[in-house]
Amino acid sequence: MSVDAPTADGRQGRERATLGAVCVAAVLLPISLTGASVALPDIANDLHSGLAPLQWVVNGYDLTFASVALAAGSFADRFGRRRIFVTGLLIFVICSILSAVAPDMLILDLARGAAGVGAAGVLTSGAALLAQTFEGAARARAFAGLGTAFGLGIAFGPVLCGAEVNLFGWRGVFLSHAVVAAAVVLVIRAVVQESRPDSVAAMDWSGILVFTGALSLFILTLIQAPQWGWTSAPVLAAIIACVALVVAFPLVEKRQASPLFDVTLLGNRRFAGISLVPVALGFGFTGVLILLPAYFASTKDYSAGRSGVVLMLLTVPTLLLPTVGGWMTKFTSVRAILTLSLLLSTAGAAALTVISPSTSVIALAPALILLGAGFGISLGILDGAAVNSVSTERAGMAAGMFSTMRLAGEVVAIAAMGSLIVTLTRSQLSGGLGRFTQNYSGDAGTLANTLSQGDLPGVANSLPAGATRTAFTSFAAGGYTDAFQIMLWLLAGLCALSALTVAVLLREGHATPEAAAQVEAARTASVS
Repeated sequence: MSVDAPTADGRQGRERATLGAVCVAAVLLPISLTGASVALPDIANDLHSGLAPLQWVVNGYDLTFASVALAAGSFADRFGRRRIFVTGLLIFVICSILSAVAPDMLILDLARGAAGVGAAGVLTSGAALLAQTFEGAARARAFAGLGTAFGLGIAFGPVLCGAEVNLFGWRGVFLSHAVVAAAVVLVIRAVVQESRPDSVAAMDWSGILVFTGALSLFILTLIQAPQWGWTSAPVLAAIIACVALVVAFPLVEKRQASPLFDVTLLGNRRFAGISLVPVALGFGFTGVLILLPAYFASTKDYSAGRSGVVLMLLTVPTLLLPTVGGWMTKFTSVRAILTLSLLLSTAGAAALTVISPSTSVIALAPALILLGAGFGISLGILDGAAVNSVSTERAGMAAGMFSTMRLAGEVVAIAAMGSLIVTLTRSQLSGGLGRFTQNYSGDAGTLANTLSQGDLPGVANSLPAGATRTAFTSFAAGGYTDAFQIMLWLLAGLCALSALTVAVLLREGHATPEAAAQVEAARTASVS
């Protein structure tokens, strides 16, 4: 490192400042995701959006976040962790302002996608800063703090942004993000020192392009297929191109002296098992978090603020439980903790199948708490395990790789579950919609899109008041609910299968030295 050695007091002050700055930024990133999801029904009404453009408000942010994370980690190692951290925040600020003033869906979607690029720089360079700044048990505590901060953003994002939507409109949500991020930039520039390794590898531009292209085409297919048709020429072309890029990626990476993604790690049973956890939890937690506000708006006519309050049953456990996961390592293995997290998600998804327009919040509470607990327990130990799998000099790459696995899992979950709910809803509605053709001119696909945007009350109010409107509302909400319940049973099966797979992959006898060191560090941190 090319900085003077600080005194003990100065070093401790720098460590606290670095941890504080990274954690504040980490709180903001998930708020931008969950806040946007709560605001979607209001955005759809204000900008007169269809389902696909509306989905890109969330998916555009998450897609670029996931796709750019690997590259951002490499940039952090090459150009400096603080520099990329600040640059990412500045991009986030500018794009949040553009989102707040966007006159149409195209500008909003483009701004959100660019904001995800900035968020990727913030998260990966922030994790690398922590890895460079802390060692041993202190590093485990720092990453537990990072997981708690991320959980804090998830926990309070829906209720805070829901309140902002009610008070200031959806544009106020994005403007508040810009203000907070700008304040963090000022603090970081004043207190955080630059951090970069003494030597770095060449950039793997071919790997970046192939990976980003494959993931982008996959998500595009999931989002647009229900609108264009799964057998349409654009969808088939995207699928073929995606498969070709996926096949090409490991071949491209093997030719690189310093690959962007070390594909040989996927042959390591333990690494593969740990990487599967955030992917599965992306379905079990993030997908449900994104879809529930629209369900509540359509079937219960909830406002954004009320949905945010109800979703705290799902999100508050993610704030309270990350440190519990580290504490549990005193008594049991990481394998047991991660398997437990997936089993809790399985139980939560199965319990949530009681959902209906008449189901009370009290009846939904156990399911939402179980889903939140499954996600929260794992937050405090996953990041540290990933970063400790490589040397400190390549901490940016490790952070980027694991962030990519997590974020790719989330964006795939959001897109796949959004596509599935529309397809299932359309199937449930197609048989009985004919009796309303005198009053409703749309087809089953149009109504399914409307329901998924949270706008059933708006459509129902366009029908004649009385028995016809009541019957139509009951029919549409019933079909939507049936589709939601089917999706939840499929989700429960996915989480159960993932729990079994993780338990097998992480069984004793396959632990690496790095994993053993991580467990010991987590135990020490918990005792401290």
